[in-house]
Amino acid sequence: MTGGQTFELLGRPARYTVLYFYPKDNTPGCTTESIAFREAWPEFQALGAEIYGLSRDSLRSHENFKAKLGLPFELISDPDEAVCTQFNVMKMKNMYGKQVRGVERSTFVIDAQGRLVKEWRGVKVNDHVTEVLEFLKSQP
Repeated sequence: MTGGQTFELLGRPARYTVLYFYPKDNTPGCTTESIAFREAWPEFQALGAEIYGLSRDSLRSHENFKAKLGLPFELISDPDEAVCTQFNVMKMKNMYGKQVRGVERSTFVIDAQGRLVKEWRGVKVNDHVTEVLEFLKSQP
């Protein structure tokens, strides 16, 4: 994980952990999505939620992406696809007419006890962060 940290889901102090999976650093959709999470960061913090972005990119790529966008949250590197496989986000996708295996843009909300409480798969970037915020605001 960026910042020289190791990520462990259990034992996190946050009320909620928002884990968003994205295909690749420095691509248009992933940049737009990361900026949207950055802009909403104070609202997530007010709701007791931590945000983590995750892709198969290297830590070096993540550190550069995080610095370039000024992201206030950490990015998790999963080059061996262990976490991607655990969350079942690796899918066959069409890219320029070819079938390629890649990360399906997805977001998961996990509570303080480590339970999955909400998931979005096949995410469209526009208004997605607002959907995640609205869900968290609706929680007791």
